[in-house]
Amino acid sequence: MSDDLKRRIDAIEEGYEFFLAYAAQGLADESASKAGEQVRSYLRGFEEALDGLDEAFRGRLLEGGAAGAAASAEPGDGGNPAAGAATGNAPGADPDAVDAALDVLRRDAEASRALVRLVAAQASVSSQLIDNLNASIHVRALLTDVFVLGELVGV
Repeated sequence: MSDDLKRRIDAIEEGYEFFLAYAAQGLADESASKAGEQVRSYLRGFEEALDGLDEAFRGRLLEGGAAGAAASAEPGDGGNPAAGAATGNAPGADPDAVDAALDVLRRDAEASRALVRLVAAQASVSSQLIDNLNASIHVRALLTDVFVLGELVGV
């Protein structure tokens, strides 16, 4: 599970970083540079990483791999989840909290995936199109979800 989740997160992060660099090149179409030859590969990898991403996180969050805010707070710790972790009493995350967070991730991944698929379906992918994809609130929300959940599970 850990290797699969890490592979997915890496594909999303690497794709986004590539998209930033590609957008900065100001290319009218993908045939104008070597990066243009790679853009579809990164789009495909990004899209594939999103399929089932929520389930890849689920096991890690529920198995006790979550620390920090996802860990259950101990009674009397003032609601500070880190207090339980500091004493070595950081059980797995509350299943209801995990389900709610993964519902958000699922929606953000579905919206991002729809946009990535649409961009990849174009005859030519310009830097401006990739820049607009990067700026999408759905992609930004997805990245934030992945960063937060990744931090919680230590990936």
